[in-house]
Amino acid sequence: MGEGPSLWRHRDFRLLWAGQTISEVGSALTAVALPLLALLTLDASAFEVALLSAVGSAAFLLVALQAGALVDRWRKQPVLVRSDWARAALIATVPAAHLLGVLSMAQLYVVALLTSVLTVFFDVAYQSYLPVLVDRSQLVEGNSKLSATAAVSQLAGPALGGVLVATIGAPYAIGVDAASFLVSGAVTQAVHDDEVAPAARPSGTRLREEIREGLSFVLRHPILSKVVACTGTSNFFSSLYGAVEVVFLVRELNASAGVVGAVFSIGAVGGVLGALCATAAARRFGSARIIWLSLALTAPLTFLGPLAFPGPGVLLVAVASAALGLGAVVYNVAQVSYRQAICPPALLGRMNAAVRFIVWGTMPLGALAGGVLATVVGTRATLVVGAAGMVLAVLWVLASPLRGMRDLPSD
Repeated sequence: MGEGPSLWRHRDFRLLWAGQTISEVGSALTAVALPLLALLTLDASAFEVALLSAVGSAAFLLVALQAGALVDRWRKQPVLVRSDWARAALIATVPAAHLLGVLSMAQLYVVALLTSVLTVFFDVAYQSYLPVLVDRSQLVEGNSKLSATAAVSQLAGPALGGVLVATIGAPYAIGVDAASFLVSGAVTQAVHDDEVAPAARPSGTRLREEIREGLSFVLRHPILSKVVACTGTSNFFSSLYGAVEVVFLVRELNASAGVVGAVFSIGAVGGVLGALCATAAARRFGSARIIWLSLALTAPLTFLGPLAFPGPGVLLVAVASAALGLGAVVYNVAQVSYRQAICPPALLGRMNAAVRFIVWGTMPLGALAGGVLATVVGTRATLVVGAAGMVLAVLWVLASPLRGMRDLPSD
């Protein structure tokens, strides 16, 4: 594919990018503040914290396929805006309940689940909207910029979260995320939306048939099916790993809220580097080769996490997180751009939803497994199992046609 004009001059992409940046920072803040709230304010157990993580991604397993079929029937911008504003309202109930003295783990579970449902619709619409907004020759650049935003947010958000938890308390720190969704929705609404409303489905077309069409496209594709299997396996074990990471830092390494935020921010440097070098890496090594290389070179470093010890040893957790972020971002930029390019526009929502159903549907299962394992064998041993699984996940793509290819085909 040829090179299009730079997206720096694309007004509507810049607005979409800005809105996502704002909400990503807020979400990264909450990713640290929410488990700290459960641990420090509600005295949650390791399993309860892991269950909270599982509930927060459960909707991808429960409603992703239906969301994809529905998003293909709708214009995408209104889905993005309404999802942002609804998430703001839900998250705002957490500081409100704390202020009233009625906050409980049950409420956190409900908020996490409903927010994850809205996130499903947002993410499916978001990945389907980018090919509408920009030329297909600009997809790699667009995804690289969006990944850079997410990575920088992961750098700033946890540190901000740690500081806010230490100064104003976890419930009110989470309120900042609610405000970020309000602003994100307003900015996204300012995009000049020229998207043509999808054609009406033929009379009698069932949602189940449309869902099956998206799944069939993914599962029967010789390359995409292997990429999805690799991503799903990696996400299962990274969720198992991540579900107990904060518990490990707080209860095994005696890290404070500020140190936890700093560790995750240092770890996010890897994601920033991955976003900055993803396009150049794909050109240098090949867009097919970089998919398996990115994981094969970085996943083994996640074994550093369970080797951590109190004091300066917490940096080993940060290095492991940085390696994971670097590999994941390079990998995702390549595979997301590829699937956006090969998929017919009318099928984008269902294709993205089918992929999300598989690769994110494994995440709540991994988080639950992490909670059970941590209860039985401890958090350190659970991290070892997670690291081993992430290393083995690369075998899916190594055993696929990708191993003998330099670049991915464009169709």
